[in-house]
Amino acid sequence: MHNHPSGNLKPSQLDIRLTKTLSEAGRLLDIQIFDHLIIGDTGFYSFGDESLL
Repeated sequence: MHNHPSGNLKPSQLDIRLTKTLSEAGRLLDIQIFDHLIIGDTGFYSFGDESLL
């Protein structure tokens, strides 16, 4: 989980790459990654809800 101080909930390309890298690392280490959240002023973005994990 991390925040976007700008309030923009749309994930950046870096957010997407980081999520993919962490998810792959979790599989290698047998650690289940449940979600990656971006928190903003008006809500949140869930990679899990968007099937991006």
